Amino acid sequence: MKDLTQGNEARLILSFSIPMLLGNVFQQLYNVIDSIIVGHYIGKEALVAVGTSFPIIFAMISFMIGLSIGSTIVVAQYYGARDFENVKKTVNTMYVFLFFASIVISILGIIFSEAVFRLIDLPEAAIPQAKLFLNVYFIGLIFLFGFNGTSAVLRGLGDSKTPLYFLIASTLMNIFLALLFVIVFKWGITGAALATVISEAVIFIGIIWYLNKYHSLLKFTWKELTFTPHIFSKIIRIGLPTGFQQTFVALGMMALYSIVNQFGLETNAAYSVAGRIDSFASLPAMSFAAALSSFVGQNLGANKPQRVRTGLRATLLMTSVLSLIISFFAVFFGGSMMSVFTPDEEVIAIGNDYLLIVGSFYSVFSAMFIVGAVMRGAGDTIIPMFITLFSLWVIRIPLAFFLSGLPGVGITGIWWAIPIAWVIGTILSYIYYKSGRWKKKVIIPQRAEIIEPEVSG
Repeated sequence: MKDLTQGNEARLILSFSIPMLLGNVFQQLYNVIDSIIVGHYIGKEALVAVGTSFPIIFAMISFMIGLSIGSTIVVAQYYGARDFENVKKTVNTMYVFLFFASIVISILGIIFSEAVFRLIDLPEAAIPQAKLFLNVYFIGLIFLFGFNGTSAVLRGLGDSKTPLYFLIASTLMNIFLALLFVIVFKWGITGAALATVISEAVIFIGIIWYLNKYHSLLKFTWKELTFTPHIFSKIIRIGLPTGFQQTFVALGMMALYSIVNQFGLETNAAYSVAGRIDSFASLPAMSFAAALSSFVGQNLGANKPQRVRTGLRATLLMTSVLSLIISFFAVFFGGSMMSVFTPDEEVIAIGNDYLLIVGSFYSVFSAMFIVGAVMRGAGDTIIPMFITLFSLWVIRIPLAFFLSGLPGVGITGIWWAIPIAWVIGTILSYIYYKSGRWKKKVIIPQRAEIIEPEVSG
């Protein structure tokens, strides 16, 4: 556990972010390894199947991701206030909810997988493999929820290193099993999905064993596992808007796929691969944003709002530098990165165009994420939700549909709609941050009343 309420703000956020960044890199390697292996050893249809499956997986689990973020913030604020009894109650309540929710979502995912693929006009040739991959993946959803929920709690307590160690071990296992199942055993796309499920199961069991042995505050036992309604209401208040936001973001990704699918299998494959590269490019912003939310939560819980402003400025500077470096590689080496996933020249060329346009604006995406993290850390998730939904559903998707239909524009219109939406989302987020209204959402009443308003300049 790490106290984020004392010491140099930039150094604390950086040291807290780096393990999370490394952990997220290894977690993304799950998806990337699947894509590389199926793209080279199974075929283009399998590559499309894996790529198209992840927006659907994200749509099904995004609500739980939002509630996990809510748990992080509740834990961080209670920990900042040194209320360890409520920290424990929050953890137990989260586990109970995630257990039952994972079962329900797994069943729904398996039942409706094929219908969803047809709804977004996935090319017919890719549907059988996409359905198979998705159904196997959903069988192991309980382990994914369990590990992500545990990681969220640890982040709220200031521990970003423990999840990293388990992610590294799990990713290495996933690489070994994917190669074994797909190349040696010839199990096709089922082998790729099984490798991920087995790895997720091992990582969850491993981290629970570790917590029971070394972490008394987070010790997991079925006997003591209780559900506390008033704690759950706090998690819901903070996590529900974020959950809805994540869900509609995922639905937006599916809507974009339905537009992309009109341009054929090669374009879909290119978009799927470029999306993998995008996921890596967004990791610094997402990791630093998660660190900043925990930092904000602990410091507002400890009634130190002045540290929040300093932390935000330092985080914006660090992520801007990283984003510019990543943009350089995406713009000038996009084709080379695409070729790692597929030998298809047409797919590589389309993906390179995507990275040339979208990759130039990674710093804008980073700023949008970081500013939003401050509001979420304070417990204000409703306005960030509306900003995200506005930039996605009012700007990006309609603009992608309109521009892609213009003569001479085509698929590049979809690519341009993405950074335009980022720019608008960043502007709106900054305006709301400057209003200072988010400071009134701290979950500990006696603290909320004495937070001073921000002084401009």
